[in-house]
Amino acid sequence: MRITEHVDALETAGAALAAAAETTGTDAEVPTCPGWRVRDLLRHTTTVHRWATGFVAGGHTAYRPPGDEPALDGAALLAHYREGHTALVTALRAAPESLACWTFMPAPSPLAFWARRQAHETTVHRADAESALPAGPGPVEARLAADGVDELLTGFHGRDRSRVRTEDPRTLRIRATDTSDAWTVRLSAAPPVTERAGSAAGPADAEIAGTAERLYLTLWNRLPATAVTVTGDAELLRLWRETSAI
Repeated sequence: MRITEHVDALETAGAALAAAAETTGTDAEVPTCPGWRVRDLLRHTTTVHRWATGFVAGGHTAYRPPGDEPALDGAALLAHYREGHTALVTALRAAPESLACWTFMPAPSPLAFWARRQAHETTVHRADAESALPAGPGPVEARLAADGVDELLTGFHGRDRSRVRTEDPRTLRIRATDTSDAWTVRLSAAPPVTERAGSAAGPADAEIAGTAERLYLTLWNRLPATAVTVTGDAELLRLWRETSAI
C-alpha cells in the first residue's frame, strides 16, 4: 500500500473509532480488551497518536517516551481524541518523503513506517471501540487487512522481543482465502522468521486460513480462534494466542 492509502485508512478508522465511542459513551466495556472501558481506549489511542505526531512533525531522531494519558472523560476526552487524531493525519500529509525521524521497525522510509503503523494501530482500536456496539466491529477492507497481517508477522514478530517460540522447529502457514497473500512463519527457540510466499510454498505443520479480515483480527486476538480454519497442529494457533500480545 502507498503512504497516502495508509493515511487515508488512518483518517477513516480514527473517525469511526470516535463515532463508536460517542454512541456507546466512555463508560461502556470494551469486550475485545478485557478490563478496559471506552475511556481507557480513547486515552490510550490519543496518547499514541500524539506520540507519533511528535516524531513526524518534530523530526525527532531518537526515542522519546509517550506522554501521560489525559485525565479527561466524556465529551472533553472525545474532543481531545479527535484533536490528536486530526493533528496526526495533518502531520503525515504535510511531511516530506525525505522525513528523517526515529522508528522501531524496518520500513521503506520513516514516513512510510509511521503512516502504516498508525493506520493499523487505529484500525485495530476502531474494531475495539465498535466491539462495544450491539452490531460489533464493522468490516476491514481486504487489502488493508492483508497489509496489517504482513506488518504483524514480518514487523512486530520479526523482532527479538517476540515471544512466539517453540522448543523444536515448526512451520506455520498463514493464508488469506480472499486475496493472493500467504506467509510462511518458521518457529524455533529464536524469534520467528516470516517469508511472504504462495500457498504452495512447501509443507507446514499447521495452516491458519481465512479471509484477510478474519486473519487480521484473529492474529491481533480480536476474534476467537473459531473465526479461522486450522489444519494440522492446532497447538500452533493456541501458542500464537498465548504469546503474541504486543
